[in-house]
Amino acid sequence: MAVLKNIFAFVINRYVLTSLIFIVLIFGFGPNNLMVQYRLNKKLEKVEAEKKFYLEEIEKDQNISQNLMTNLDNLERFAREHYWMKRDNEDVYLVIRKGE
Repeated sequence: MAVLKNIFAFVINRYVLTSLIFIVLIFGFGPNNLMVQYRLNKKLEKVEAEKKFYLEEIEKDQNISQNLMTNLDNLERFAREHYWMKRDNEDVYLVIRKGE
């Protein structure tokens, strides 16, 4: 019974009580509580992953652009494949297979 009295007296101590209230307020309530910080951290990770993806895409597109601007054969091949361009003296037939 004396142990319970000591524990109760310790918890009722104004410094401990004030500290507990402060900790609850900081971690549980307010604009910067733990849940808000967790959500912001997850959002930051997502944005950083998107940034990495887009930087890789930019680098890839710059390489393709550089390759197309320096080599006319690659430019012609790209135009024929993507825009179905043709020369004046030839015909292009588009074959679409069933299921594609």
